[in-house]
Amino acid sequence: QVQLVESGGGLVQAGGSLRLSCAASGRTFSNYAMDWFRQPPGKEREFVAAISGGGGTTYYADSVKGRFTISKDNAKNTVYLQMNSLKSEDTAVYYCAAKRGYSRTYYRPGDMEYWGEGTLVTVSS
Repeated sequence: QVQLVESGGGLVQAGGSLRLSCAASGRTFSNYAMDWFRQPPGKEREFVAAISGGGGTTYYADSVKGRFTISKDNAKNTVYLQMNSLKSEDTAVYYCAAKRGYSRTYYRPGDMEYWGEGTLVTVSS
């Protein structure tokens, strides 16, 4: 079992930055690929970014490429999402998720094994 707890959400103006964190506990963190998903108000959950268990492979949704960066600190059992140049359309509840996988990434919600409770990001225009 893996427990995931997100933090770092909040209210920010358009053009600003936030860094989300997701702390994991329960298993060997380096064996788990980590993703960030988000769910905007009234919409379905969507993929944002992914990183392999070893941290060597990343993958981004086109909507955030060049603005968001995912990183993983296996020593701290934490995955981060640095979000820059935020837009109003980035407003959503952000979730981290985990799946066993050292070398590859995943991007479909149905692939993921464990989920956090989410943290709200609100971008004001």
